[in-house]
Amino acid sequence: MLQRFAFIFVLLLFVPDAYIFWLYIWKRSSKLWERLWWIPSILLAGGFIASRYIGTNNPMSERQSIIALLGILILCIGVPKLFFMLVDLIGRIVHLIVKPIPVKPFAWAGIILALFMFGIVFYGSTFGIGHFQVKQLTYTSPRLPKGFNGYRIVQISDIHSGSFKNRPGIIKELVRLVNEQQADVIFFTGDLVNQRSKELEQFTSELSQLQAPDGVYAILGNHDYGNYFHWSEPGDEEKNQHHLEEQIVGMGWKFLKNQHDILYHQGDSIALIGVENEGRPPFPQRADLPKASAGTEGMFRILLSHDPTHWRMEVVPTTDIDLMLAGHTHGAQFMVFGWSPASWAYDEWGGMYQEGSQSLYVNVGIGYVGLPFRFGAWPEITVFTLQE
Repeated sequence: MLQRFAFIFVLLLFVPDAYIFWLYIWKRSSKLWERLWWIPSILLAGGFIASRYIGTNNPMSERQSIIALLGILILCIGVPKLFFMLVDLIGRIVHLIVKPIPVKPFAWAGIILALFMFGIVFYGSTFGIGHFQVKQLTYTSPRLPKGFNGYRIVQISDIHSGSFKNRPGIIKELVRLVNEQQADVIFFTGDLVNQRSKELEQFTSELSQLQAPDGVYAILGNHDYGNYFHWSEPGDEEKNQHHLEEQIVGMGWKFLKNQHDILYHQGDSIALIGVENEGRPPFPQRADLPKASAGTEGMFRILLSHDPTHWRMEVVPTTDIDLMLAGHTHGAQFMVFGWSPASWAYDEWGGMYQEGSQSLYVNVGIGYVGLPFRFGAWPEITVFTLQE
């Protein structure tokens, strides 16, 4: 998977470079320009591959900042060139079919689109990762107990705290915005860290300030198990997860690990169920939904489960759980006009979904993995108001 990722990045640089060089640089520019043309791409590709694959088994942990910077530079250079190439190529194909139509307007359109794409990459990697979006939603169910009419829930997901070690102000702003909603309860639906529990240590003091009358509840996501880190000693992975769970409890959060709790409000009650990660391979499959929900039968039930694929795998076919809250997808960290590349991998990747009387909401998360970039799929804080 990592090798494929690097290969795609290299192609992103060199295929458009070769196209532009052949049609616009070679025999049209000075020899000096011809020699210099390839240098930026060669340096970026070489640096990216070297930082990711040479000298360590854990590059995304030990060289995260360098890899992220090189990745963004590759996108800033490669994506605009790619879009120019595609538009210019369309123009040349059209010109071959209909000779009177010139190529030049397509080339200029390609330049404009390239500049626009550069702007998207630049904004998404500088301001987009801190461009919080607070979504206000109303969830209606005839099964909701009357005492919970108007009850307010905040959901946050996928903080990936290690990505913000050089930008701690983003976590501080997250806490401020969540507390500003004055919700009755806060749910966190997994992925506190990228690879290791120690990433959270910098932020425990800040995150412990999240406040709601009925508390903050949390579950684990696929990144929270430490599966993406190459551990040197047997047992280190288990110690890492234990340390993360200790930090969650130490922040004053209520940790649900294949467990449930009962929420009480104005004389009524609902069940809150929290399971470990469950999704399609290669992601961990550790949920025990029957165990976690035992004793909640007949109640209005909310399920916290990190991976939205769990909804169709088990929740809809085997239970009558009313509402499931998930994260995981990040909305691929990119969305335009309601579309995201996440839709290629997930049937339910962002927003509210309905199947009969059962509902699923997928939060696109706060943090990022790999590239410090978000555009359209902005960091999300979701506020649900429950109604009968």
